Amino acid sequence: RDPALIDDRLAVNIMWDRRVVRGNTYAAQVLPATAVPDPVALQKEAEKRKLAEMKKRQRTRQVQRPNTPDAVAGRKHMDVQTDNFHEEISDRPAELEVETQTDAFMDRPPSPLYLPKKTGVDRETQIMDGDLFSFDFEVEPILQVLVGKTLEQSLMEVLEEEELANMRAHQDEFDQIRAAEL
Repeated sequence: RDPALIDDRLAVNIMWDRRVVRGNTYAAQVLPATAVPDPVALQKEAEKRKLAEMKKRQRTRQVQRPNTPDAVAGRKHMDVQTDNFHEEISDRPAELEVETQTDAFMDRPPSPLYLPKKTGVDRETQIMDGDLFSFDFEVEPILQVLVGKTLEQSLMEVLEEEELANMRAHQDEFDQIRAAEL
């Protein structure tokens, strides 16, 4: 078939569209990507075909009208208005000045904040001073333990440093005696 001769009504119906696959597609042939034509080239070809078809239609539809004979010497042809109602022909439309005034409106008050509707039942509990705990009474034993452990650790470190200093002094004394014997 010649695609230029296909009726436009058939292009609207998908049953006549070649791109629509009908029947079983389980055994469809998968074409490699190189076998697919370039879509830009296809679009250009389609535009060329469409343009050629439109030109062909215009040629068949165009009826040759007789030309107006040339003006007689000393006269010239000009456009004449033949409507029942004559209109002034001008380059610019008529311009008018119009003024409007709007009523003064009061500013709308700001919208109130959105508060979602409460769900559930409110309950309350009253706690008097001293009901939960006494901070000073509860914290005192913890502080005593922390301070005692810190002091004990620091005392152990000081004693350890003194012991290491005594051992170094004893080692130096031993090294001197040994060096004197040699």
